[in-house]
Formats: sequence, C-alpha cells, structure tokens
Amino acid sequence: DHLAIIDIDERKLEGNVMDLNHGVVWSPQRTRVTKGTYADCADADMVVICAGAAQKPGETRLDLVDKNVKIMNSIVADVIANDFDGIFLVASNPVDILTYAVWKASGFDHKRVIGSGTILDSARFRYMLGELEGVAPKSVHAYIIGEHGDSELPVLSSSTVRGVSMRKKLEKDPELHGRLEKVFEETRDAAYTIIDAKGSTSFGIGMGLARITRAVLQNQNVVLPVSAYLQGEYGEDDIYIGTPALVNRGGIHRVVELELDDHEAEQMKASAAQLREIKDRFYGPNADQEATK
Repeated sequence: DHLAIIDIDERKLEGNVMDLNHGVVWSPQRTRVTKGTYADCADADMVVICAGAAQKPGETRLDLVDKNVKIMNSIVADVIANDFDGIFLVASNPVDILTYAVWKASGFDHKRVIGSGTILDSARFRYMLGELEGVAPKSVHAYIIGEHGDSELPVLSSSTVRGVSMRKKLEKDPELHGRLEKVFEETRDAAYTIIDAKGSTSFGIGMGLARITRAVLQNQNVVLPVSAYLQGEYGEDDIYIGTPALVNRGGIHRVVELELDDHEAEQMKASAAQLREIKDRFYGPNADQEATK
C-alpha cells in the first residue's frame, strides 16, 4: 500500500511521484506514492533496484559491469544500513551478474534475491508466438531461459500453443523451424529496436516487475521466468541465470529445471559459461578485489 521511490534525479522523481499519484484513483487499491529515502527500507517488504549506468559508445560490456557492480554495492550498503529485512528484486543490467552482485553485497539467503531474468524475454516470445498462431499470448506457454542477453535460448521442446506441443507441430511441419527462428530473433533483439526508437524499454519490464512483486506480496506460489541462483540445476552452480522458478512470499522457493533436448542443453551450457566468465572476473578466486569494493 506504499510505494516509495528513491532517485538521484530529484526533479524527475517529483514528476514521477505526481504522475503516479494521479493514477491512484483508477488503481485496484489505494496505494500511497511518495518521494523516498533509504530510511523507508526499514519496514519495506521489497526493494526493487532499477538504477544503473547505460553503456556508452566505446565501452565494453566489462566496463559497464564494473561500473554497475559498484553502483549495486553502494545501493545495497545504504539499504542494509537501514535495517531492510525483505526481498531484493533486481532489474538493472546485465541483470544476471548484478543480481549476483546484490546477493553477495547483501549477505542475504539467495532465495531472497531475485533478478528480473527472462521475464520480459518470455513475455515477448509468448506475444510473438501468439501473433504467429493467431491466439492470445495467455494461450501460449513458452519460456526463454539463460542469460538475459544475446546468449539466451527458447525452450521449444516444452512449449505449447493452445495446449498443442510445439515439438509435435515441428515434427509435422518442418518449415515451421524457420518461422520460429525468426520469431526468436525478433524476441532476442526487441530491446535494441525499442531503445533505438524511444531511448529505453519501460512498459514491458515495468509490467514484468509488477508481476514478480505481486507473486511475492500475495504469496502466489506461481512459476515465473526470473534470474535465480543455481545449485546444480542444468549442471550449473554459483551463478544467477534466467530459469522458471516458484515464487512466493519467501522469494524464490525453488528453481524449476526444465527438461531440455540436447541442442537446448548445449545452448544453456554456453549461456551459463558466458555469465560465469564475467562473474569470475569480479567474484572468482583470482578476481581483483578492488573491483568489488
């Protein structure tokens, strides 16, 4: 019933608070929206982190990670200093690495640190598959898993449209492979198109974060594709990566490991390897400790 927003851009913050309060009359509940401070974290149920530096021309991905890990460490230190005892939800990019950074900085149980992961990628994929098949996205059940980025993968082997297995449809119509590959490429690259058109993505990821938040606050025990900590699932451990997980009031109750075919398993392994390589630069045994201070 209370949304407190913290932002270093005071002017923009004032505008967002005013704009959101004007929409409360149409909201399902009487939510109070205020300019927040870190003191508000003391009795907060969730802290959602959306802050982070954008990649500039000439910057490498590692440059961006280095910058944003430091931002995460600073934010988490201020949150924890104000006795926060809830659940972290991370949306900042690269989200899988930064969710790991928040987990490390917080000292929380990994179940209480969630990344937005592939919730938006999966929503895009379901929407585009629905358009292809002429059905509502809610009649499509399909996941994108792996890194929230270029190495992500669609799990077609367990996808269904109108309750019909995509695996069966592919067996009957080999030409469907090409159409589905195009749908996936459009899913994977959608963010680039949107950013080029309007500067950033906002509505889709905002609705995805709201969905995860509801799952936690309402103790829904629902399976959502988020960035979760692996402990042997998919043959991987000690990384955060996009996967379906059961989400409830305690955070991530458990990871749901999908049954992958051989090709999907190879793709998942490659995606995890990319994340691990970057993660180990900051948290591996030979990591430069200065990078994480």
